[in-house]
Amino acid sequence: MKLVVVGGVAGGLSFAARMRRLDESAEIVVFEKGPYPSFSNCGLPFYVGQEIPARESLLLNTPQSLQAKLNLDVRVNHEVIGLDAEAKTVRVCGADGREFTEGYDKLILSPGAKAARPPIAGLDSLRVRTLRTVNDAQRIVDLAESARSALVIGGGFIGIEAAEALARRGINTTIVEGGAHVMPPLDLEMAHLVTGALQSLNITVIANTRVTQIRDFPAHVLAELSDGQCLETELIVLAAGAIPATEPFVAAGVRADERGYLEIDQHGRTSLPDVFACGDAVTQQTGVTGMARPVALAGPTNRAARLIADFIADPKSARPLPKPISTSIFRVGPMTVAQTGANRAELDAQGIAYRTIHTHPTDHGTFLPGAQPMQLMLHFAAADGKLLGAQGIGGNGVDKRIDVIATAIKAGLTAPDLIDLDLAYAPPYSAAKDPVNFLGYVAENVLRGRLKLWYAEEVAHLDPGTPVLDVRPIPEFNAGHLKGARCIPLTELRSRLDEVRTWVDGKTVYLSDDTGANAWTAQRILESAGINAKVLSGGVNTVFAYYFDNPGAVLEM
Repeated sequence: MKLVVVGGVAGGLSFAARMRRLDESAEIVVFEKGPYPSFSNCGLPFYVGQEIPARESLLLNTPQSLQAKLNLDVRVNHEVIGLDAEAKTVRVCGADGREFTEGYDKLILSPGAKAARPPIAGLDSLRVRTLRTVNDAQRIVDLAESARSALVIGGGFIGIEAAEALARRGINTTIVEGGAHVMPPLDLEMAHLVTGALQSLNITVIANTRVTQIRDFPAHVLAELSDGQCLETELIVLAAGAIPATEPFVAAGVRADERGYLEIDQHGRTSLPDVFACGDAVTQQTGVTGMARPVALAGPTNRAARLIADFIADPKSARPLPKPISTSIFRVGPMTVAQTGANRAELDAQGIAYRTIHTHPTDHGTFLPGAQPMQLMLHFAAADGKLLGAQGIGGNGVDKRIDVIATAIKAGLTAPDLIDLDLAYAPPYSAAKDPVNFLGYVAENVLRGRLKLWYAEEVAHLDPGTPVLDVRPIPEFNAGHLKGARCIPLTELRSRLDEVRTWVDGKTVYLSDDTGANAWTAQRILESAGINAKVLSGGVNTVFAYYFDNPGAVLEM
């Protein structure tokens, strides 16, 4: 059996390596468009930022080592430019520029994606670079040696990591993001905290703005923005999203969506016989909402490539490709940002009824010095509590909490099931009530109707006559509270119930504090006294994050 693989790196080479271990007799040919068949894409920003000192550290395998270890015929600088599915051949442009055809029994497409190129005049300037290959990274490093300022177009994963890398080199760096906030997959309050973390690294963030023109000068370029600003810079990193590198395969009849992402079934098969696909160039049905969309993450790509090899080797026993839940993580300075499952936009688009909770735990017990705060947000189904998604930001421990929730989502657990997870505890690592367990406590109270919540997005739209009660100590209240709020510290609430009853006059009390924990106790006190009350999810801390651009609109500080 002859297997032709289009593209190396995570998808193509994971397939080829697995296939070789399953079938020693197979002929496996890998065509890689670039010079490096196996390198760490994810490590590129860290090389730019000088955390990886040597470019060679990014290179994992060579054609020679892959031939020696796995008997793979890896041909670099070979681009597949055509496909004839009926003849079962691909057309290839070789390293010498000459074209030839190669036959196959099975064809595996892992062509990846390329940087999107928005319609910006002057985008062809030599000072504009992408960050998707080793050579891309080297070109940025070369320009960065003499750059005093840099502009990053796009505030997604690559844009943020590139911006941090440039800032680490002492370069004044600005991110221009066309959307409402950086990291569009994050919900608003979490994304705003990412903006704050970027600003703490002296990175300027300009959202809701686009680069409209780039004007070239001998020693710099001038970027004109849609808001009228003009930024002079010596280096621009283009990170405004990606598009699949699938043109020749779509032209050959592989079914794709309107953007060119290839459609595959549960075993990686495309619409053409004996043609499979995986990686950044395909859509997959996600595990939470069932939406079909690209999931450009290394983990799902590696797993899919392995399972396609299993299916080709033994179709009867192969497991289907898992439905990804899009677990991801990145760093901004000392902060870790992670997410899993669906965000609000996905849930709303699918019409899924859900509830959201916010908590503000620390990574370990506060009695042990060095405890670091984090903010966690959890989405779960309104009807049965099924886990739908989570996001977190903070110092130590965010990664393991999101990983635990990702595992719980995969297992089909509900939010209250988080209470029963038997997680490791010792004071340097956690609290006796782990932040994941605590999310379960809060969610169960919500689902049982004990805890009634209101949210940061409601703050700006409250009726002026709504009674808002802050239950923090007066010094904390004075440091920053919701406009129009009255302060009655929690420790005084029981003795001042008559005062509250007269003030609210039968209305529901909207409670607030710093994180929601004390307001929850206050709600129980008030409802025991016959006074309806709601708790601000995540407290004033979450309100500040939600209204990060203009907290003064809703807070008196």
